[in-house]
Amino acid sequence: MRDPAFWWQSPGTSIRSLAPFGWLYGAFAAWRMGWGGRAAGVPVFCIGNLTVGGAGKTPTAIAVAQMLIAAGKHPMFLSRGYGGRLAGPVRVDPAVHHATDVGDEPLLLARIAPTIVARDRVAGARLARESGADAIVMDDGFQNPSLTKDLSIVVVDGERGIGNGRVLPAGPLRAPLAAQLAHAQAVLVIGAPEGAQTVAVAARARTLPVFHGRLDPDFKAVGALTFRPVLAFAGIGHPDKFFATLAEANIEVRAKQAFPDHHRYTVAEAAELLARAAREGLVPVTTEKDLVRLAGEPELSALAAAVRAVPVRLTVREEDAFRALILNSAR
Repeated sequence: MRDPAFWWQSPGTSIRSLAPFGWLYGAFAAWRMGWGGRAAGVPVFCIGNLTVGGAGKTPTAIAVAQMLIAAGKHPMFLSRGYGGRLAGPVRVDPAVHHATDVGDEPLLLARIAPTIVARDRVAGARLARESGADAIVMDDGFQNPSLTKDLSIVVVDGERGIGNGRVLPAGPLRAPLAAQLAHAQAVLVIGAPEGAQTVAVAARARTLPVFHGRLDPDFKAVGALTFRPVLAFAGIGHPDKFFATLAEANIEVRAKQAFPDHHRYTVAEAAELLARAAREGLVPVTTEKDLVRLAGEPELSALAAAVRAVPVRLTVREEDAFRALILNSAR
């Protein structure tokens, strides 16, 4: 299901009949975030976002883990495994598990460091610690109070910000902005920051550091698509961001198709994408998350074999300060 358009309009915009539900949901969410959590026994780094939908959490989680690894730490990722059937706790094995088992994000995370999928975060953290982790990086889970976090970084889409500033279902916020920032230690704005000014001002009022990042496409992947027009498709939280990333890399996006977040492609959709690419002489291109959902599904193997994925990595403008924040919290 796609987000309602009014969520991302000017601040205050919403359907009036939904406002009371937003107040009730927001009050409960704020109260729940204040519950005391269980200690993991090792530092816990939580990468979350303030709203529903994509903002760049997974590339940020990967960047944080890579900084810890470079400092000699042995982090493990902890994920709920959204979209997967396994409740866990289970250690992800890319040779065995598919996206239908553990979700798409854990399969990407497992390429960087050992990854645990668990709907029960406390049980997942326990397995990570028992498996040798000396740090845990959570991809999402910011609003879940069950596990105590040592450092919570909220990621904000610089273009969309917090939309109309209202709480679900009246807007995209998962809880009131002030209540969420009260549990954060830093804010990371990804992309042009104009749409995130409300968050930046509120964060600085709380003396929270505000970092600025961008998602850079893989150089080799971009080079392989030079002078080759593409059919871009994506089933992520904000497909237009992926399409814009391709265009900014001077990839000729001649056709594009957006699908809902974590979309499970059907045989008919895969066949249509392949047929259109062949008919119009285009190279099918998608995100890493979409490709891992296609891989391992026999009926989608033709599209998985033909499509090119364009990985992205996070670059933080204030890299030294960001690294210092991470490593100081790892002690």
